[in-house]
Amino acid sequence: MKKLFTLTICFLLLQIVYANASSRSTFQWPNIAQDTILRKAVAQPAGPAPLRGIYERRLDSISKDIPLEYNEYVQSYIDLYMQNRDEMGQVIGLSKYYFPIYEKAFHDAGIPEEIKFLSIVESKLDPNAVSRVGATGPWQFMFTTAKLYGLNMDSYVDERRDPIQATYAAAAYLKDAYQEFGDWLLAIASYNCGKSNVERAVEKAGANDFWSARQYLPAETRGYVPAFIAVNYIMHYFNKHNIVPQGCNFSLKTDTVMVKKYVALSSISQALKVNINELAILNPAYRRLIVNGSPKLPRRLILPQVAKENYAVLYNVLNGGDAAAPEPKVSYASYTENKPERKMPSRHRVRKGETLASIADKFGVEVQDLKVWNHLKSNRAPVGVSIKVSNGDDDSTSAAVSPHTKRVL
Repeated sequence: MKKLFTLTICFLLLQIVYANASSRSTFQWPNIAQDTILRKAVAQPAGPAPLRGIYERRLDSISKDIPLEYNEYVQSYIDLYMQNRDEMGQVIGLSKYYFPIYEKAFHDAGIPEEIKFLSIVESKLDPNAVSRVGATGPWQFMFTTAKLYGLNMDSYVDERRDPIQATYAAAAYLKDAYQEFGDWLLAIASYNCGKSNVERAVEKAGANDFWSARQYLPAETRGYVPAFIAVNYIMHYFNKHNIVPQGCNFSLKTDTVMVKKYVALSSISQALKVNINELAILNPAYRRLIVNGSPKLPRRLILPQVAKENYAVLYNVLNGGDAAAPEPKVSYASYTENKPERKMPSRHRVRKGETLASIADKFGVEVQDLKVWNHLKSNRAPVGVSIKVSNGDDDSTSAAVSPHTKRVL
């Protein structure tokens, strides 16, 4: 009973931490960074030995190319995700749409299919998710890393939100990481903290595997891989834990057309009598709800499956009339943020009392970014000095970037 009470207190503390998470994040999910609290929780046994044996056997049965080791850390995350049964039910429903996209991209890239579950840890399959530091989309790419892996971001489109484009970029990153480390769990860890952090941890551990290097990794990454393994378990055995799959609020059967003109989603919505919100969900990359296609660069448009009798109407919308103006003058109309994108300054003069942490938070970057961009060796902010607060066109540090821009020196 004493052990159960201790575990319950730890979970309540976690819930308090989650409730006070930054409001800039568009999604709420178990905070995998709370390693200190989790250490207190996992100090207790994960449960009766027969129950632990069941979890271990189940993980063994679903393990394919990536070893899914069971231990107290994994059990803690299984427990955390099971506390979010309703959200996990929503994720299972969404996976029916997104997982076929992920599976094709991973098959094309030659990486294990089960890595698709990592997107749940990242964003709970939400293409509009934005983290506290600006990581965006289902795979939570930061701007610099997204550019490095071929994703385009401008005033009309943000391909970090495109499930297809972003998944191919994530697959490319993970394949690069695996080729460097030769271990999928280390490659997954680098997706969170960057390759240089993993390199240092492996060097300190003297072993090329995640569990040996874990203690030398950043706190968030120590929980990141166990969370990935826990999601693998939940997604295979949700029916054993009273988790009920929920339906999607958009069509699972879709058609794809290539658009060669500027076409507003509102015009398509009116012509086909399709809810504009559904079109926005299916086409999350279009920030102004406008498909900015051209003859040289056609753009993909995903539609709920179109009945044959509507083909002519769709053709008219995409190829003629007022719906395809050359370049419409529209106000910003993102369906996730109803305000124009703010151009951030590239430099900032450090004032008395400011720290690198406060400056990083102000400009939505990492402290490590500021140190790299300004060649700083300590965490002190040089008062009176003008420092870089964005990377600009300088790619000199891109090799150490993770999708979350956890750069390292």
